[in-house]
Amino acid sequence: MSSETRPRAVPPLLARLAGVATISAALVATGGVAASAAPAADPAPTKGPCAYTPTPDEPAARPLPPDPRHTPDRGTVRVTLRTNQGPIGLTLDREQAPCTVQSFLHLARHRFYDRTPCHRLTAYPTLKVLQCGDPSGTGEGGPGYRYADELPTDLPPAPTDPTGVRRLYARGTLAMANAGPDTNGSQFFLVQSDSALRPNYTVFGTIDAAGLATLDRIAAGGIAATPEDPAPVDGAPALPVEICKATRGR
Repeated sequence: MSSETRPRAVPPLLARLAGVATISAALVATGGVAASAAPAADPAPTKGPCAYTPTPDEPAARPLPPDPRHTPDRGTVRVTLRTNQGPIGLTLDREQAPCTVQSFLHLARHRFYDRTPCHRLTAYPTLKVLQCGDPSGTGEGGPGYRYADELPTDLPPAPTDPTGVRRLYARGTLAMANAGPDTNGSQFFLVQSDSALRPNYTVFGTIDAAGLATLDRIAAGGIAATPEDPAPVDGAPALPVEICKATRGR
């Protein structure tokens, strides 16, 4: 992409960032889905339409999600992330992304997200998100399985992208991070301010007003400086963020 530049090296801890663009940045999560030497026989996916597929290089940290023949695809579900910086209320949309919502609720039910950090905050002009969902806090962790994308088809063009390639992930959007096509796991991102991204990330819900206030407080704290980068725009939040508990309901 000739219009893009790479103004700074990506820190190894945040190697999911494929490249920094002048108008956007890739948002990915490598946990459990990186290419590796395949075993003689890969573990079988679940038999339902979501086909949750074990990742051989990372054994499942929890049982695989249920995968019924008819995945619930109507209505919304409330989930609250109770963090040390304040509550973040989510509304999950089953119609928008049924397999993603099913997986997220499964992980929350099995306490996968409890006592886990939100390891990445970005402050690019066109990408302002908080990324969570990796128990290791390194950006490399996942649940031990992957599943297919449920990509949005109705996002408006990003007004900051004259090429029309990127779409608007609006403030308050809840979406999955990934390491490429069909590599969703447990990592997700919370959009604090309107962001421009290629429409390669599954949108599966929204963030409530209290949650946005929490995100604004975290963003205002900035990104933790390092000796190599005293003024980072991508890195660990300066105000450490931990999901103390993820609970269904308000």
